[in-house]
Amino acid sequence: MRDFQRPGRSPVFASSGMAATSHPLSTEVAVRTLQAGGNALDAAIAACAMQCVVEPGSTGIGGDCFALLAMAGGDRVHAYNGSGRAPAATSADDLRAQGVESIPVHSPHAVTIPGAVEAWSRLHHDHGRIGLDRILQPAIDVARNGYPIAPRTRFDWLEQRDLLAREDDTRTLFLPGGEPPAVGDIHHQPQLAATLERIATEGADAFYTGAVAEDMVSCLRTRGGVHTLADFAAARGEYVEPIATDFRGYRVWECPPNGQGVIALLLLNIFRELPTTDGPLGLNRVHAEIEAAKLACAQRDALVADPALADVPVRDLLSRERAQALAAAIDPKRAGPRHPPVLTRVNQDTVTISVVDREGNAVSLINSLFNPFGSGLLAPRSGVLLQSRGQAFTLEPGHPNEIAPGKRPMHTIIPGMITQGGRVCMPFGVMDGHYQPLGHAQLLARMFDFGEDIQSAMDLARFSPEPDANGIDIENQVPAAVIAGLQQRGHPLNLGARPIGGAQAIWIDHDRGVLIGGSDARKDGCAIGY
Repeated sequence: MRDFQRPGRSPVFASSGMAATSHPLSTEVAVRTLQAGGNALDAAIAACAMQCVVEPGSTGIGGDCFALLAMAGGDRVHAYNGSGRAPAATSADDLRAQGVESIPVHSPHAVTIPGAVEAWSRLHHDHGRIGLDRILQPAIDVARNGYPIAPRTRFDWLEQRDLLAREDDTRTLFLPGGEPPAVGDIHHQPQLAATLERIATEGADAFYTGAVAEDMVSCLRTRGGVHTLADFAAARGEYVEPIATDFRGYRVWECPPNGQGVIALLLLNIFRELPTTDGPLGLNRVHAEIEAAKLACAQRDALVADPALADVPVRDLLSRERAQALAAAIDPKRAGPRHPPVLTRVNQDTVTISVVDREGNAVSLINSLFNPFGSGLLAPRSGVLLQSRGQAFTLEPGHPNEIAPGKRPMHTIIPGMITQGGRVCMPFGVMDGHYQPLGHAQLLARMFDFGEDIQSAMDLARFSPEPDANGIDIENQVPAAVIAGLQQRGHPLNLGARPIGGAQAIWIDHDRGVLIGGSDARKDGCAIGY
């Protein structure tokens, strides 16, 4: 139990339904959807659509979506990969000939075909209960009538001022008066409202064909992109077989590659080999987790790609032998070398949504533009901000993740699900690009190894090896003695550089018929139940 004399928040308890998101308007619309007769999938889509409006830096309909679903309280987990592909005319050789060594954020080549709307439509068709028009209406209303800017939303907005200022249309919409809106200012996105209304009444075809698709293709081709209307019309996600590992008596599920969920499972396998006597923020434990993350992410950068076009050794990555070998490679007293990353950019903004309804349906859904505000390219007539997911490709010839026609990039966004004994226990997610695999492993280790409740496990200080610099981002709540000890062991630290991640999760206590929610205080949101 937390110390009630210290600032903080308690887990949320309810019995009929619950949602946890990073924005209060999103959580509220999810709960209202449940109360209006929608199920957990309906509520997750409603929440996500709302966040595509009120958290435009974190997510949007011009991005991608992954989801895990466990229906009716059971342990059968469905996985959906809603990640977009590179255009059919993409050529790595052409990009290299132009002198491109890595794909920059503000480039049409960073824009893969958005997969989110197709994913919403397919999941809703297969699992939803109420009409898409009802589900999307709250997001349409706030996009048209305006919404107040929340504090963390503006914090992220400010960091992207230069990106947003590069394009006239983007600057006009997102930098009114030349600056990001202030906290509490009312912001409007009328063009996005009209596009969402089309999707609500006409379905995904309204996004991937016709005027909206023409607007997106025009935006990209006038800037040198090779996208075509045929690329958009052909956009399809797919159901995939989820992957899993056992951790402390629970089964932990992730989406398979091209996502990096396999690396979260690899880290859990490594964590099984680590001692738990030091406490979650003890020096030896923090050191070991940093080293494990460095080793696991080197595996990611070398091996994880689109399995349709590359051989990704998932079974070997999840073998006990691989985990034991990597755990044995950790020097308990010294920081190991940093392997040069293949990835040149990873995102720090995403939304993760957890919902459970009264029938026990559980959904973990993640939607993202990759870089905050994506590529910064706005299709002006439709109001669609386009993602920068193509930055995660490499231009290294022959690499499994080398950009290619119709290929999906290595993907950072990873929903999570836990089951035990034939029943689903917890939908969860942890945002923040590169950090997400370590974030998943840390959240579960803090709950199952160290006895933290769902909220305190999120509240504890975090740390993350950064892939594009020889440093460890570490939050300023890590004890001073631990920071000094890490520096003595050779870790270059970026103290208090940024808040790391943002988690959302709901624990299902089947024995008592209770839902227990946690929502990361690093974001604006909350968990709400009824």
